[in-house]
Amino acid sequence: MGSFSIWHWLIVLIIFSPFIIGIMMMGLQRKVAFRHVPSGLAKNAYVGFCWTYVFFGWIVPVVRGEIGIGVLHLVLTLVSLGLFQLVMPFLYNKQHATRLLTSGWSLADSTDADARRRLGIAG
Repeated sequence: MGSFSIWHWLIVLIIFSPFIIGIMMMGLQRKVAFRHVPSGLAKNAYVGFCWTYVFFGWIVPVVRGEIGIGVLHLVLTLVSLGLFQLVMPFLYNKQHATRLLTSGWSLADSTDADARRRLGIAG
């Protein structure tokens, strides 16, 4: 009665497989410093598998100041019956950092090769 059957292990594997695949494919979430060139403001963003999105979903863009993106993610999560929220942890951090880069922000440490590679920045 107190032992795990094969079915218990299968359920555990199914539940944790997105996390395992995320770490294997994208590595751990890592903080990257950004600087807004015109104003000199500094901000942190992340690269890698988005653990915060796994646990909090569409609330993450809202907290990071992207209210329109958060509302869009909520709508897509509801329409897809939650499947959208299984895909976005693989994509959100890179999308957020890319939006920063296209709106006047740049990497504070231009020699950060790992961040440049993960964001697809040539150089």
